Amino acid sequence: MADTPDLPSLSQTHTDIIDYIRLRLGDQMVDVELDREHYNMAIKQALIRYRARSERAEQESYCFLDLVKDTQEYILPKEIMSVKAIHRRGLGGLSNSSQFEPFSSGFLNTYMLVAGRVGGLASYELFVDYQKLTMKMFGGYITYTFDPSTKKLVITRKITSDSESVLLQVTNYKPDQVILNDARAFPWIQDYAYSTAKHMLGEARQKFPTVAGPQGGSSMNGTELKTEAKTELDALMIDLGNYVDSATPLTWVVG
Repeated sequence: MADTPDLPSLSQTHTDIIDYIRLRLGDQMVDVELDREHYNMAIKQALIRYRARSERAEQESYCFLDLVKDTQEYILPKEIMSVKAIHRRGLGGLSNSSQFEPFSSGFLNTYMLVAGRVGGLASYELFVDYQKLTMKMFGGYITYTFDPSTKKLVITRKITSDSESVLLQVTNYKPDQVILNDARAFPWIQDYAYSTAKHMLGEARQKFPTVAGPQGGSSMNGTELKTEAKTELDALMIDLGNYVDSATPLTWVVG
C-alpha cells in the first residue's frame, strides 16, 4: 500500500520503534540477542492485537463495485471488515441509469428552481416516503451476505446486466502507517512491541540460563525478563480496555 501523503514513511516509523525497543533493552551497553526480524515481529504483533481490541483501528468508507452479469459472488479486498449497505443509483429495476418519474421532476422544479417561494416540509416528507416505498416495491434495496473471514460478498438476486455500478458502505482497517502516526495509538503500540520483544529475549535467555566463563560463568536473566514482560503486557491490555487511545467507550449493554 502506498504511503499516505504528509506522514512519515512506514519504514521510518518502524526504524524509530526499533530504536526505542533496542535502547530500552540496554543495547550498546549490553548485548541484546535480537535481530531485526524479531523487532518487526514484535511490531506486527502489537498491530494485530490493537486491531483486534480497539475501534480506532477501523474506519467507515465507501467504494464502488461493478456488477457482472449472472455473477452473485464477489471477493472484496482483505482490508474490508464488514459491509453495512449497498446503494444503487436508481429507485429500482435492473437499470444503472437514474430513472425519470413525475414526482421527482416536480420536486426538483418546486424546490430547486423556485426555492423559497413554494413548497413545504409536508411535500418533502411525502417525496422521501415515496422514494422509500418505490425502492421496496421495485428492487431498490439489494439484500446480501458478507463473510468477514473469506471477504466473500454474495448478492441474493440475479444480475442481468454488466452496466450497473453500486456503492458499498463498508468498514475497513486503517493502514498500518495511519495507525502508527496516530498520536493516541502510537505510544500503546510502541510499548506493546517493546514488551513483546522483551518476552522473546527472555525466552531465548531462559534456554541457556548460564554462560561459561573463567570464574565459573554468569547467569542469564531470562526468567526475570519474561515475568516483567508478562506483567507489562497484561497492564497494557487493561489500559486499552480503559480507552487509553481515546477510543469511544461502550454504551449501556442490556442482556
